[in-house]
Amino acid sequence: MKKVLLAFLVISLVITSCKNTKKATSTMPNISSLNGTWELNYISGPRIAFDGLFPKKKPTITFDATTKKVNGNSSCNNFNGALNADGNKIDFTQPMAMTRMACMDGNGEQVFMDVLKKVNGWSVTDGNTLNLLTGDVPMMRFTKK
Repeated sequence: MKKVLLAFLVISLVITSCKNTKKATSTMPNISSLNGTWELNYISGPRIAFDGLFPKKKPTITFDATTKKVNGNSSCNNFNGALNADGNKIDFTQPMAMTRMACMDGNGEQVFMDVLKKVNGWSVTDGNTLNLLTGDVPMMRFTKK
C-alpha cells in the first residue's frame, strides 16, 4: 500500500511540474512580436484630449528585433536608437537621435517622449495591440499598421 501511495505521489509531482514548466515557457514574450510599425491611439497622463495633443499626425514607433533598432515619429520629429529589450522588459532611457523641426502642434511631442522614457515593460495582445507599460500600468497603447 505504501509503495502504491508513493508511486502515485511521485507521478502527481512529475505531472504538476511539467504543467508548471509549460506555463512558464508559453507566457514568456517573444521580442519578435514587437516587429513592425505601430501607431499610438492612447497615452496616459495628460489632461488634454488625445486629438488635442496630436491634431495633425499620431506618433508611430517601428521595431526591428533582428537588428535591435527602434525608430519612429513623435508626431513632428523622427527619432531612432537601439532597441533595449529583454523578455517583457524594455528601456527607452538611452539617448536617441532625433530631428529638430519646429513643431507648432502644442506639447504632444514632449508628452510622448516624456512618457516613453518612463516605460519599462511591454505586451502584445491579439498581435495587433502593443501596450507599453510602467510596471503593470499601460502608459501607451498602439495599433499595428
